[in-house]
Parts: sequence; C-alpha cells; structure tokens
Amino acid sequence: MKSIAYFFLTAIIVCVAFLTGLSWRDLWANRPPSISAIRSLFDPKASSTKSPTELFQDQYNHIVVASAMNVSPTKLKYSAMSGMFAALGDPHTSFLERDDSDSLKLETRGDFVGIGARLGDDPAGARVVMVFKNSPAERVGVKGGDSIIEVDGKTTAGLETSQIVNRIRGKEGTNVRIKVIRVGTASPLNFTIKRATVVLPSAEGRFLEDSKVGYITISGFAQPTTQQLDHAIDDLLAQKPIGFVLDLRSNPGGLLDAAVSMIGRFAEGKPAVTTKRRGGREETLFTPVGHKKNIKVPVMILMNEESASAAEIFSGVLQEYKLATLVGEHSYGKSSVQNVVPLIDMSSAKITIAKYYLPSGTDIGRKLDEDGEYLSGGLRPDVEVIPNHNEDTVLGLPEKDAQLRKAIELIRQRSNLGQTNLRELIRKPG
Repeated sequence: MKSIAYFFLTAIIVCVAFLTGLSWRDLWANRPPSISAIRSLFDPKASSTKSPTELFQDQYNHIVVASAMNVSPTKLKYSAMSGMFAALGDPHTSFLERDDSDSLKLETRGDFVGIGARLGDDPAGARVVMVFKNSPAERVGVKGGDSIIEVDGKTTAGLETSQIVNRIRGKEGTNVRIKVIRVGTASPLNFTIKRATVVLPSAEGRFLEDSKVGYITISGFAQPTTQQLDHAIDDLLAQKPIGFVLDLRSNPGGLLDAAVSMIGRFAEGKPAVTTKRRGGREETLFTPVGHKKNIKVPVMILMNEESASAAEIFSGVLQEYKLATLVGEHSYGKSSVQNVVPLIDMSSAKITIAKYYLPSGTDIGRKLDEDGEYLSGGLRPDVEVIPNHNEDTVLGLPEKDAQLRKAIELIRQRSNLGQTNLRELIRKPG
C-alpha cells in the first residue's frame, strides 16, 4: 500500500515540476501560464486548432526564452506589428512607434512647446529655415538663415536635426540657451529663449505688391488651419486684391474635417466628399453654412505631385464647383481616409477605414505599373506648368517661380478678358 502511495506521490511531484518548468517563462514574466502550451502536450491536434493570437504568443515566448541573441521584447512586438500592417499592402496603413506617433499628433494638433522656429539640416548643426511670427525666437532676435551650433552649452555638431529639435523643446516657461552663427556677423550670437506654446502656421498670406494678388500658402490641414485661413483671407481682402493664389504644392493633407470646413469659406451647404466604408456604407459630408467669404475675384490653386489627401479634396471640390482654377502638375492621387488609434504604450495604429469620392463621384486614386511607376490618378490641372527646377528657383517669388508666375498671369488675363475668354485660355498648356 505504501509503495502505491509513494508511486502516486512521486508522479504528482514530477507532473507539478514539469508543468512548473513549462510555465516558468510565463510566471517569470508575471503573466498566467499558457493554457494552449499545456494543452498541446496532451492533444497533438491542439496546435493545428490554435488561433493566430495563440500561435503568435507561442512563437514570441519561444524566441524570448530560446534565442541565442539578446532579445528586446519591445523590438519584437513592434516588428511584428509593422509586419502585420505591411501585410495589408496599403501604403497608407501603418504602425507608428512613439516618436512617429508624436510627430503625427503634432502635425494634426498644430501646436507644440518650443521657441517657434522651423529647422533644417546644416553641417554646423541646424539651420533656421523660418522664424514664426510672434514667437519666442522672433522676440529675442533669432532670424532665418542662422545656424545653431550649441544648445544649452552643448555642441550640435554631428547631431540629426530631429535630435537638436528635441534638445530645444521642453517644458513651457523654462529657458533654453542657443548659440548661432549669422552670415555677416564676426562672432557667434547667444540667445536665451523662454519656451512657450507655439501654434504652427499652416496657412499664411501675403500681398504681392507688384501684381496686386493675394498669395496664401497652405502647408497642411490641422486643427488651427481653418482659423488661420480666415485671418489670411480677411487681411488680404482689406487690400483689395485682383485675385488669390492658394499654394498647396507639397501639401501632404491632414484632417478631413479641416478640409471640409475650409471649403465652406468658398461654398456653403454643399456636398464636399462622400466616404465609402467596407460593406458599401456611404456617408456624405457637407460644407458648413455661415462662413463663406466674400471673394469675387479669380482664385488659382497651385499643386504638384506631392499635393495629397485633404489637399486634393480641397482643390478638387473647388475645381468641380468652378470656384478655382488648378495650375501646375497632377496631384498625388490619395483617395483613402485613415483613422489613428492610440495604443497603450504611446505608439499608434494608422488604419485606412474608407475611400473618398469627390462630389461628382470621381475616384482620384493613384494607379501604378508593375515597377511602381505612376500611371494615372490624382487631380488634373486646368493649366499644366511643369517647372524647370534649378538653383535659381525660389518658390513663392513670382520672378523665380514659373507656376506662381503663370497663376498671376491667368488672374490678370481673366480680369481683362472676362470669364468666357478665360475658359478658352486655360485649355491651352501653360
């Protein structure tokens, strides 16, 4: 009797030890044991009936425990997420790690805490491309063209521009010290700047005195963009322009709601875009009522192949309603709508949820050949102007910007010739 009891006791101890060893990686990771792993030992068919999630978890655990290389669980997880999104074959659906996710939030929110300057690459560190109006950088005297060589006493040599930006940004109300080199100045200049919330200028206007044309650059579609467009239009209307040029070249898009709202400044209460989700469910978005601007002069829109998404919706709707003339090159052809889902570790998932169509029902989706070369898609300009980019080209300066110059020429001709003759004119290549 004792021998039988001893046998069963030994068997129980061996089973418990075996199951503990099998589950040790889960217990060590402070998670419950994998039931699927245990079940597969007693049921050979269990592995073939596992869900994709269970299969992934098994392989993930196996790599973490058995790999001869140092394994970063976070890197494994992010690589798996990226691969899963890539498997969809949609270039606009992607997994965004924390830094990329933060950048996207900044683009759509339209503000950040910093000094209010846009930086570009420079061998010495970072070059100030633009200083925003009424920003902390402008108030202390930082100028476009300055090269930042130190931040808080530490050299910027050898750093990526993004790393320098991260050093400059910080908590609102705190100070940052930068040292810059300025052309024409013998010694470096030092600035102490108090960080503040800065609203990114995504719609900026200026009056071109020589041509009497209002010129507005729209670089994105973020939360503040509609209000910025309102200010730009109002300021320029007060100067009685003979026409408007809206520059959306290289505008990657942004918020769909912002695009629809901005179209409402030109056409109120009209269909702006129809979205179609999986299963055929459709929704039509209409422009708001009560915000239309009193624009009675010609409107030209500049675009190129990098004008995409919300920029194409804005331009395409104004073209279809004959409220603007498109000048330049065909646009990108992005006819899909994405939703961004935040994840628990501050990363995010950007997922295509629908296709969109212009009021006429037109699908401007980009089509490529087997080699990935452009075949068709995007908006077609009313007047095509292929720029000859060279070192003398300066976008935004009529004398050095062929597309802008053509848009101004069309405004002048429309003012002199009238609507009927303009339609004949714009059929001819620019």
